Amino acid sequence: MKKIPQRTCLGCNEAKPKNELIRIVKQSDGKIFVDKTGKAEGRGAYICNVECLEKAIKSKRLSRNFETEINNEIYESLRGVIIDK
Repeated sequence: MKKIPQRTCLGCNEAKPKNELIRIVKQSDGKIFVDKTGKAEGRGAYICNVECLEKAIKSKRLSRNFETEINNEIYESLRGVIIDK
């Protein structure tokens, strides 16, 4: 029986199977985007849904996780991609 990897959502702080979460990646060049494949190179963070994204933005957990300031344009593009999903 294969073990399913668990990841913690930044919004609700619950551990869930990796395939149920949405991965956000920060690459070494500073680009931040939603990783639909789950295999993009870079630092990853996981969220459940738009509500958890909003919690992570409000508490600045996403900025702390990526150790950089994230501007509103990036947050808006993340919201757009996650809502379309």
